[in-house]
Amino acid sequence: MICSELGARHLQCVLIFLGLTTAMMQRVNLSVAIVAMMDKNSANPDFEEYQWSEKTKSYVLSSFFWGYFITQIPGSQLAQRFGGKVMMLGCVSLSGFLALLTPLSVRIGDWKLFCALRITQGLMQGSIFSAIHTLLSKWIPLEERGSLGTFCYAGLNFGSVVVLMVSGWIASSSFGWPGIFYFCGLASIIWSVVWLFLGASTPSDYNWISDEEKSYIEIALSSAVNFKHDQESMKTPWLKILTSAPFWVLLFAQSTSAWAYWLLVTQTPSYMKYVLGQDIKSNALMSATPYLVSLVLTFLFCVLADFLIRRGYTSIDTSRKLFNTIGFWVPVVPLILLGYMSPDQSLLAVILLVIAVSSNTAGSLGFLTNHIDLAPNFAGILMGLCNCSANIMGFLAPLTVGFIVTEATNVQQWRIVFFIAGGCFFFGNLLFILFGKTNIQPWNYPKSQKDQRDHISFKAIINE
Repeated sequence: MICSELGARHLQCVLIFLGLTTAMMQRVNLSVAIVAMMDKNSANPDFEEYQWSEKTKSYVLSSFFWGYFITQIPGSQLAQRFGGKVMMLGCVSLSGFLALLTPLSVRIGDWKLFCALRITQGLMQGSIFSAIHTLLSKWIPLEERGSLGTFCYAGLNFGSVVVLMVSGWIASSSFGWPGIFYFCGLASIIWSVVWLFLGASTPSDYNWISDEEKSYIEIALSSAVNFKHDQESMKTPWLKILTSAPFWVLLFAQSTSAWAYWLLVTQTPSYMKYVLGQDIKSNALMSATPYLVSLVLTFLFCVLADFLIRRGYTSIDTSRKLFNTIGFWVPVVPLILLGYMSPDQSLLAVILLVIAVSSNTAGSLGFLTNHIDLAPNFAGILMGLCNCSANIMGFLAPLTVGFIVTEATNVQQWRIVFFIAGGCFFFGNLLFILFGKTNIQPWNYPKSQKDQRDHISFKAIINE
């Protein structure tokens, strides 16, 4: 049974894409805003300037991830219990409200209260990836998982593009740097209202899905997820997960990717300003260019992956490892070369950033949907565990930069940073292609369901 026309599952993916876009805008906005906050002459000079040290700056940039790390595993359990819709709604709306309060918090409590608010935002967003994985495991059939799942996660790059492109203009306008936070918060609140009425945790919860599409999704997922069951009552096989080699390979790949990715997202504007000498408007535009190209390539990679799998040119396993290799190994050389740029080579630096960041998007078709491959019943749990580890990297990366880069204009110190990022990408993919798996693991099924699955498979053999 094929149901290839646009339907309810595609609408859900668009909404998830936009939700992740607004969530990402709240994370990335500080990367540009902090440049204006610490140098009012680079933007609208009528707004406050804060004389923070590089170490304090690294605390502020990493603070979001301190809270984000804490709620990964609890958030995955809540998404498993209450469904992806409710959790995603809470993540985006509550953190969006806090974004609106950001300028006030800085004025009242300087960097300490600012850090506290960013930590709280991280706490609010901690379960968003688990919520998305839970939604995808209920809505997207296996053969569409790579392309539609990657489309949803393209919201990460789109959010980066939007906020990096408009932040320089907003900071230089009459709104000043506070306008960056108001813009991101308002966008999140608007999305939350739309999601409240149009989002759904499962096809059965959605009133406007056709019977044909609903049957297609349920039949396509029945062999991968399980037979009729109450998923909320299923016990998570913690010991089996934590002793599973494919899980640890996935966790390592996601963690190394997060280190390099967040290092680039949070530090690129500072590198552009202090090493390449770009003002905030050109800085924001140049910082956004790699993510804009990345967004375009995401859709091309989705189409290519879908074509290769549907035509039988690659298996699911080969596709995951092929695109993961593109996403991890292609950026290595450009990242290392970035450490050798000078102010008169800013155009070449942007080209290298474009290659590194845009090719990295192929990894979304690799490790980022592998959680659902391994255990559809516990995809949110796996994402929570892996993202917990990944976001330790998310706050360690800016802190490490703060430790290494003691002089923001010292290109040799930045060179060490880019070498570390390249090494993370290289070794993360090496393990994934050698030891990564895409087949459903036995612990995906409770014992009774495993017996039922084996019984039905045996009957099918007899009937043949």
